[in-house]
Amino acid sequence: MTRHARNCTAGAVYTYNEKKRDAAESGYGTNAQRLGKDSVKSFDCCSLTLQPCRRPVVTKDGFLFDKEAILQYIVTKKNEYSRRLKEYERLRRAEEEQLSQEANSKQQARMERFVNAEKPAMTPAHSSAVGEKPSTSAAATSSSSSATPSSSSSSSSSISNMTNGHEKKLPSFWLPSECPNAGVKDLIDVKFTLLKDGDSKRSLIAKEARYMCPITHDVLSNAVPCAVLRPTGDVVTMECVERLIRKDMIHPLTDRKLKDKDIIPLQRGGTGYATTNDNLQAKEKRPMLQV
Repeated sequence: MTRHARNCTAGAVYTYNEKKRDAAESGYGTNAQRLGKDSVKSFDCCSLTLQPCRRPVVTKDGFLFDKEAILQYIVTKKNEYSRRLKEYERLRRAEEEQLSQEANSKQQARMERFVNAEKPAMTPAHSSAVGEKPSTSAAATSSSSSATPSSSSSSSSSISNMTNGHEKKLPSFWLPSECPNAGVKDLIDVKFTLLKDGDSKRSLIAKEARYMCPITHDVLSNAVPCAVLRPTGDVVTMECVERLIRKDMIHPLTDRKLKDKDIIPLQRGGTGYATTNDNLQAKEKRPMLQV
């Protein structure tokens, strides 16, 4: 059969184009698509809103946020965790009450079986005198058994670490000050230096080149690696850091001694070039079809 036949199925190999076409039609296989420049945020945009920051702040890992957006996010998560904790405690109390009721019913059934098993062995003369004791003992046992779960439930401590006098010892785990890498105290104010281009007709957001390095006056963009100086919050280029700052570890603007932790590399967006970013490819994993 020739390769130009109508129903040619005599191919020795399963070509890449055939595999890609069959995967798209059948819904099997992993879809991969390369991300372009428009799919990744700019270097001066918030990581939550993906919009230019009005009051930029940066974390210790170099992620840029708008202060209003990150504070609102922390408060929202705090309320959500509090609601989930209350719901969990309510479900736990309901489960404990159900278990205590089941234990009481089993205890009562065992007592009734024991009393019924002892009745035939009693004499008629002592039946009236002895018959009153199980009732009182059963009532006392039932009252003690009913009191035991209530006391145990009342004595059981809540899972929240803000009860039983611990609110002054250790803050709750959902407070912003205790959240890892997202605490309010860990947020550092960022100060961008406006580019002096003399163009006052266009707004700042409409400009592609908005900021510059305050030391070298180089234009900042996604293609230029940047860093934030913790003491003042100035955004400088990594070239300036490597050539000027790391020699003497002194802040060029304030002559202040710097440490390695005071230089925070800023996480930038995408440029469309594979050598700039770590991952510019989006993948959707679907069931695989083995041939």
